[in-house]
Amino acid sequence: MKRPLLVFLALCLMLSVLAGCGGTSDAVTEAVSAMSEAYDEVAETEVETEPETEAEAEPEADAETETEPEAEAAPEEETEAASETSFEEITVIDNDQCSLVITALDPDNLWGYTLKVALENKSEDTTYMFSVLTASVDGVESDPYWASEVAAGKKANEEITFYDDILDEIGVGYTDIALTFHVYDSDDWMADDVAEETVHIYPYGEENAKAYVREAQESDVVLVDNDQITAIVIGCEDDPIWGYTVSLYLENKTDEELMFSAEDVSVNGYMSDPYWATTVDAGNCKFTEMTWYTEDLEADGIDQVEEIELTLWVYSYDDWTADDILNETFTLTP
Repeated sequence: MKRPLLVFLALCLMLSVLAGCGGTSDAVTEAVSAMSEAYDEVAETEVETEPETEAEAEPEADAETETEPEAEAAPEEETEAASETSFEEITVIDNDQCSLVITALDPDNLWGYTLKVALENKSEDTTYMFSVLTASVDGVESDPYWASEVAAGKKANEEITFYDDILDEIGVGYTDIALTFHVYDSDDWMADDVAEETVHIYPYGEENAKAYVREAQESDVVLVDNDQITAIVIGCEDDPIWGYTVSLYLENKTDEELMFSAEDVSVNGYMSDPYWATTVDAGNCKFTEMTWYTEDLEADGIDQVEEIELTLWVYSYDDWTADDILNETFTLTP
């Protein structure tokens, strides 16, 4: 850039001299001399600056070399990526009648965290239904509402997706995905089960599995919290379409599946059943909702919920003869 600029200035000088002096030979001589001196100055300047340019280039190379260790931070990201993609196929069921294999994970599926499964019906004349009985993510129960029917002698590739928005809202890490699969005769529910198996999937390795722990909120209404169960009202909402909703957080701290149900429920003194009951597997927690339809409340002349009274009944799902875990009446004043 310096050379063209100085040459141009010299040229301008020459022309100005010619214009001012009428283009005499002495003027031309002086202009040429000035241009020659300018050119020599450019050459000397460039020669002197070349070493500086090389010196400047070296620090840039050194700077790149020095920043390489920072670039090496990528292996940690690669390690995380590898842990996400290092999943190996899991054969959950493989007997004379059927097989079920989890072939891949798709954490970024548009509809939610997805498992890909390969199914096979090995029977000669019976159609089988493959379904999920229970499922949880990091100890939080969530139903993927999945079932697939496979005809005799056929195979199928399916996807199991967790659509539940609550999983994203509470920020589970998908470090421990547990599913109980159930396979049975699609046309005869009274027939013996073909298979029932539970599997845990650890996308980051079993040693990195973390159970979800909910933090207490000031708005919580704790109904019960002991060494066996926890039941907390975490919110109430009056939806003009779906009705009045009470949101609950439940924990089962025992080693057996429990049933939670609401009995003798009244709203503002009127008997009004939300028809609510839910199971929670051993060691798991669950977010659930108790809802009263708008038309049912309107039939009792209720336009604003002021008081809800209910009996919370908790008992063993597998042994109805066992003592109740809880059978107590509570009053809520939203």
